[in-house]
Amino acid sequence: MLVRLLYVSRARADHTAQDIEDILHSARHHNLHNGITGILCYGGGIYLQAIEGGRSAVNRLYKQIIEDPRHHDVELLLYEEISERRFGGWTMGQVNLTKLNTSIVLKYSERPEFDPYSVSGKVSLALLEELMATASIIGRA
Repeated sequence: MLVRLLYVSRARADHTAQDIEDILHSARHHNLHNGITGILCYGGGIYLQAIEGGRSAVNRLYKQIIEDPRHHDVELLLYEEISERRFGGWTMGQVNLTKLNTSIVLKYSERPEFDPYSVSGKVSLALLEELMATASIIGRA
């Protein structure tokens, strides 16, 4: 059974650009061998990530993310059974949210600041889909 999980977390205060690169490298290696696909967005100290795959593999990965010291304030935004993947071609795509167009953010939230903590999981997923449609994905692997 395929599932999609969407979560948000905050980066630790002393995070670096290398932390993001390390997360992406680790995810791409791990996900390839575990049938997981997805996308990682980062901006303003916030991670927003969608992961898809078999239920057990996605659940194990989410548990690892919760325990990862690079993340805190981890919140589950959406968990659903799916019939097909939206991010099937990527072991982990990447979006740099610091370059996000304000008009796109305002389409989905009350304020022009990106804050997935203040919107529903469905809204965050819709934002990800719009980023895909507007070619805002900067890294695909």
